[in-house]
This record gives sequence, C-alpha cells and structure tokens, in this order.
Amino acid sequence: MRARIIKIGNSRGIRIPKPILDQLDIDTDVEIEVENNQIIIRPVSNTRLEWDAAFRSMAENGDDGLIDGESSITHTWDETEWQW
Repeated sequence: MRARIIKIGNSRGIRIPKPILDQLDIDTDVEIEVENNQIIIRPVSNTRLEWDAAFRSMAENGDDGLIDGESSITHTWDETEWQW
C-alpha cells in the first residue's frame, strides 16, 4: 500500500486507513521508532495487562510477603560503600 506524505502545520504526516487501525486495535496512542531506515508504528502496550495473573501467582507461591518489619533487607553495600 502506498500513502502520500501530507503537510500538517509545520510537520508532515500520513493517513492510515481505518481497517488497518482496526486490525491492530489502535484507537489513540502509538509508539514510533526508527529502525534500520524504517519507521515502525505500533500500538502502545498496556504494561500492567498481566499484573493480576502475576500477583495471583505470587500469592499462590507465598512470594507476596512484606519485606518490611522484622526481616533485614540490608546489603553488604550498606556496610562498605555508604557514607553518612
């Protein structure tokens, strides 16, 4: 498919046909990057999409305990590198 570069204010842009946006489930924001002399446009990923499953798995494995309170979370760096 070809697209024409159009002037948008001081910028330039292209029109992306609605069927392509629908196919990729793009409705608002996109990520744009240049790689190997190509422009890559992709939907913004929802980084928290899998968090519910991850938290559930942590609870099942007993990995969801607090690190606050009785247990020590110090590191050797605290003793050797840190200066007060």
